[in-house]
Amino acid sequence: MSDVCDIFAHRNKKYTDEKAREYAEKVGIKPRPKETKEEIDERGVFIRQANYFTQKFGNNKEDLKAAPGKYGIYWKHSCHWSNRPVIVRDILGLEDVIYDQAVTPSGETNIYGHAFGDQEGHKDKATGFYFLSEAYKNADINYNGRATTPTIVDLETKKAVNNDYHRMSNYIEVYFRQYQKTDIDLYPVKYRKEIDEFNDWLFPTINNGHYRMAFCQSYVAYKEAYNDFFDNLEKLDKRLETNRFLFGDYITDSDIRFYVTLVRWEISYYRNVGPIKKRITEYKNIWGYVKDLFSLPVFKKYTFFEFPSKTSDSLFRPYPERIAYQVNYDEEWKSDGERAKLSSDPNNVYLHTNIDPKDYQTEISWSHWNNKSLEDRNPFNRTISTDPSINPLKGLLKNK
Repeated sequence: MSDVCDIFAHRNKKYTDEKAREYAEKVGIKPRPKETKEEIDERGVFIRQANYFTQKFGNNKEDLKAAPGKYGIYWKHSCHWSNRPVIVRDILGLEDVIYDQAVTPSGETNIYGHAFGDQEGHKDKATGFYFLSEAYKNADINYNGRATTPTIVDLETKKAVNNDYHRMSNYIEVYFRQYQKTDIDLYPVKYRKEIDEFNDWLFPTINNGHYRMAFCQSYVAYKEAYNDFFDNLEKLDKRLETNRFLFGDYITDSDIRFYVTLVRWEISYYRNVGPIKKRITEYKNIWGYVKDLFSLPVFKKYTFFEFPSKTSDSLFRPYPERIAYQVNYDEEWKSDGERAKLSSDPNNVYLHTNIDPKDYQTEISWSHWNNKSLEDRNPFNRTISTDPSINPLKGLLKNK
């Protein structure tokens, strides 16, 4: 049976709000801004803040340069944005090249945001930080937004250098390739335009869909987000009817983005949005797809079944407190192997290539979801050239 626990209580047993305030005063950290106050437009729509630290990895003079041991990924168990880069890192065999540290809430109410409640002295061992926001303050003393996960921190300067979850996994895939222990290719050069276009469509419709429902402040905004999310899940369920993975026979960067959102929705997020149209388990193809990926050790490693323990003696205690922690998820999420039959290469889930690392390096595209304008980040300001229910790369991904 998978590990289930009240992760907050376990890790922060001795980390009180009083302690958090003491640490915050010591290092000059302000309370974390709230999405439901700072990121809502005049229609009550939740429009997520733009990523602030978007310096690219690349070959230009001003670009960040990949190097072993120089960077750390700061991420959170229950944050699907931040599960993505650590899955990518591990698939590519970069565990010894890029450090990682999972964060915890700060104190009992998380007033100061991401912290290190399970570390000795409540401090990150690599940087000495009490809070992730210290890396943001070191990088820009005037930054007043949220410190988000995932964030890449330069461990030498102790500064946040990139929190662009739209392109972070691509930077790892492309510019750290020379350090990979494997020849796995999650982001094939020839098809990056199609993958980027799909990923930028997936962000507002699915990845951010839960937050658009959970954080919005008007019924109109809620219905827009609700319909957008469930209508597009149907399209992707149709796509997966004839494709083992989103782009065919092999896992790409896009599958990692889709999987982690599906997992968080099924385990946790659905509880925050009111009535739901369907559970993930009710989508025949999507549910088989989730179990197919869960059967792979690296995906299972970053799938966290963590639920709150009993909080009261109320007559109506929520499902996560009463039942969820008792479920044998290893059994419930076990793959029957049927989806392998959709592949022309059923014994391989990864694309392999022996391309020279220098030839693998291309300029990573800019995501308009990082633009400062609210209109640019409006969830309906999106385009995709192929209906999402159709795989435009059907049969094109071939192993070496």
